Amino acid sequence: MSERKVLNKYYPPDFNPTKIPTLKLPKDRQYVVRLMAPFNMRCRACGEYIYKGKKFNARKETAQNEAYLGLPIFRFYTKCTRCLAEITFKTDPQNTDYAVEHGATRNFQAEKLLEEEEKRRQKEREEEELNNPMKVLENRTKHSKLEMEVLENLQELKELNQRQANMDFEAMLKQHKELEEEQRHKEQEEDEQEMKALLEQAQNRRLLADSDSDKEPAKRCPNPTTQTKPTDILQEDSRSKRPRMESWERSVGKLSTKAQLAGLVARRKQKPALDKGMETRGTTATTGSFPAAAAAAAAATSSLGLLGAYSDSASD
Repeated sequence: MSERKVLNKYYPPDFNPTKIPTLKLPKDRQYVVRLMAPFNMRCRACGEYIYKGKKFNARKETAQNEAYLGLPIFRFYTKCTRCLAEITFKTDPQNTDYAVEHGATRNFQAEKLLEEEEKRRQKEREEEELNNPMKVLENRTKHSKLEMEVLENLQELKELNQRQANMDFEAMLKQHKELEEEQRHKEQEEDEQEMKALLEQAQNRRLLADSDSDKEPAKRCPNPTTQTKPTDILQEDSRSKRPRMESWERSVGKLSTKAQLAGLVARRKQKPALDKGMETRGTTATTGSFPAAAAAAAAATSSLGLLGAYSDSASD
């Protein structure tokens, strides 16, 4: 068993291969081989489908009196996987394929049928050209037209290649990049201008809002400490009362409370000491009449203030 895998054998010096006897075997003897189905087929006996690639233990033999260009043709014997019917097929070196002999039919050989149909049409065309010269002329004109179209297409392709060869792609890419950069700068400038305009509008709105907010509280929120009494409305500031008094003086005349009071109060001349009792009585009389005169003067001033306020309201 150790010599089973040895490739080099020992040959003694007196070895003579002619003395080895030769076996006389028949030419049509068969060999048992393991193979796979070379195509899809269907058994004729039971209708079982045998797909391509199914493994079989087959018998192989050389077909007698059959060869193609010196190449031998081999025949294979297999059995159906269902009914054990014998199926035979052989090699076809002419078409680089296999051919079924009997026991089964081949399926899905559309490509082979198409090739056979194309060969048949080619043979018919050749026979027709040999018998009909007009057909030969028509075929030649068709071929010439096809050749002219092919030449035109080739010429166009050559011109296109020449144009592309003359074009400077780097310059084109550079120009394209420059245009993109210019467009980008323009867009940035436009965006900046828009932002500036929006900022200016926002600032103007803020200024207007601030100015309105400064004016409104001065008008709507007067100082509550200035008007604590209902009679304070009649008493105005001297600055606001001055134009009103000037208009009143122009229309009516100048009034002074001092002159009225001076007219109401009368000074009395001094007398000798003998008349002391009379003086005391006179002074009491005059002092008794003085409060009444002061009250009359206060009423006159209050009436003048009311007239001034009424005239101002009418003028407004």
